[in-house]
Amino acid sequence: MDFTLKNKENNKASFNIEITKEEFEKAVQKAYLKNRSKFNIPGFRKGKAPRKIIEMNYGEGIFYEDALNIILPEAYENAVDSLELEPVDTPEVDIEQFEKGKPVILNVEVTIKPEVKLGNYKSIEVEKVEYNVTDEDVERELKAIQEKNARIIDASDRETKEGDILTIDFKGFVDGEQFEGGTAEGQRLEIGSNTFIPGFEEQLIGKKKGDKVDVKVTFPEDYFEEGLKGKEATFEVVIHEVKEKELPVLDDEFAKDVSEFDTLEEYKNNIRERLEKEAKEKEKVEFENKIVDKVVEDSEVDIPEAMIEHQIEHELKDFDYRLSLQGLGLDQYLQLTNSKLEDLKEQLKPIAEKKVKTDLVFEAISKEEKIEATEGDIDKELEKIAKEYNQEDVDKFKANMKKGDLSFLEAGIIRDKIIDLLVNNAKTI
Repeated sequence: MDFTLKNKENNKASFNIEITKEEFEKAVQKAYLKNRSKFNIPGFRKGKAPRKIIEMNYGEGIFYEDALNIILPEAYENAVDSLELEPVDTPEVDIEQFEKGKPVILNVEVTIKPEVKLGNYKSIEVEKVEYNVTDEDVERELKAIQEKNARIIDASDRETKEGDILTIDFKGFVDGEQFEGGTAEGQRLEIGSNTFIPGFEEQLIGKKKGDKVDVKVTFPEDYFEEGLKGKEATFEVVIHEVKEKELPVLDDEFAKDVSEFDTLEEYKNNIRERLEKEAKEKEKVEFENKIVDKVVEDSEVDIPEAMIEHQIEHELKDFDYRLSLQGLGLDQYLQLTNSKLEDLKEQLKPIAEKKVKTDLVFEAISKEEKIEATEGDIDKELEKIAKEYNQEDVDKFKANMKKGDLSFLEAGIIRDKIIDLLVNNAKTI
């Protein structure tokens, strides 16, 4: 088997694969053994007819197509390895020569991974990222915890106000006609949550349990349902329940109830420490992201469309999975947002393009700096994961993990090393 590179430019490579007649003959024999049971030849039991007899009855080339399918995958893999190519898409294969007694010559064209021209990634300058935790931040967090621990009590003896939790029935009408999706019974609504159409919740303030209220609103121009955009609507609302939140007093007893601390002051100090730790982590992540964005921006690469399309498909699958966690499917999402799959793909394209370029730039840096994931790095990471999953037998856990595909782990280690390199060489302005 022989391979000849014909052309390599503009992210395309074309080459010839020459398969000797002896190699092709072996493939034809394999095709015969694979398919002989499909032929009924008079005088022979099914599957027992000699190859020559089948070829006499059906033509000498009866097994050629299957033979090509058998030999091509291995020939292609050997070719790209031998020619040191990195394909990123399915190849196009044409038969250049296919004659009895001669080598089979195939012409292959495939999109390959582009070359990256790195910028000066060792002297990146970015603005410093800083987040300071204030007393207001601590109070806001404490207020959220207080809200979370509130009791819901009946408030049916007074008029409704901001913050009340109502149970309502409603029917929606446009131009006097009840519309689909505009009806509900036993709907829970917190006034001021802004979960309903703008103007809806405010019109329920000052009402009482048992009241029937006509709520008049206008659907927003960007409403997801095409037929309701900008339309005026009337909702017949019945208020069945009025409840309110009774907030616990912020004192030492509250601190004891919701935490391991004996005093409110100790608890507030703990909240501050946690917020400061989160702020530092946020600073670190945003600083790293700024550096990576700058390095990627300063690098030049002509990305093949095929790579972007593959990444878009990956993003779609990921998006579909996240929707499934909310009980939705991609088709439902498209219906709810009144959009098309092609529109969504177009929205995902810049994200996909950025991810592909980032991966290519990181790969180029790892080659330039000879960054790799050592056996020690992998063992250390596996130990860390084992502890996170409370695996007492760390060695057994590591052994089981190593039986699988560790490429994702290696990629993560290399990525972290590259980011460390970039951060250590970056300057703040």
